[in-house]
Amino acid sequence: MTCTRFRTSSASRSNRVDLGLLALRLGTGGVLAAHGAQKLLGWFGGGGLSGTAAAMESMGYSPPKASALAAGLGEAGGGALLALGLATPVAGAAAAGTMAGAAAVHAPNGFFAMGGGYEYPAFLGFVAAGLAVTGPGRYSLDRAFAGVLDRPWMVPAALVGAGAAALAVVGSRNKRVAEPAEGETGEE
Repeated sequence: MTCTRFRTSSASRSNRVDLGLLALRLGTGGVLAAHGAQKLLGWFGGGGLSGTAAAMESMGYSPPKASALAAGLGEAGGGALLALGLATPVAGAAAAGTMAGAAAVHAPNGFFAMGGGYEYPAFLGFVAAGLAVTGPGRYSLDRAFAGVLDRPWMVPAALVGAGAAALAVVGSRNKRVAEPAEGETGEE
């Protein structure tokens, strides 16, 4: 005798997965978009592009205004597209790459966010990358547009491209941060 009370149909399971992906996209995409709006527009108490450029310069990113623009677009654009479920591989990869840059800044403080560590940007980056891989689910614009911007080949292309860009940018930043300031010898 089979207990049908706990059995779920594949349609019901599929709907639960799609609703879960929608919730994950809306939450993660919304958080990323809000952070990007702080950087680009000064919304939600952010510094806007000029304030973000100054912060980027102090963190070792160069050129500072282009770095601020890239970070803001990666967060705001990637987040908005994730929330909508549009161009999900590119959106997730862009957000993940941007979060790699943020994690690099926080890495010297350890893992936990409470101590200024990289926990939070790493989490957002992993969720964004996971959404790039899994896809947006049924309740998305990618689905409404028949997956034109969510093709299987786009996932590795977007993730490899974003990963390479993040490595180059973070590597360049780390090199600048490690160099002693002009006139310093590093000796005491």
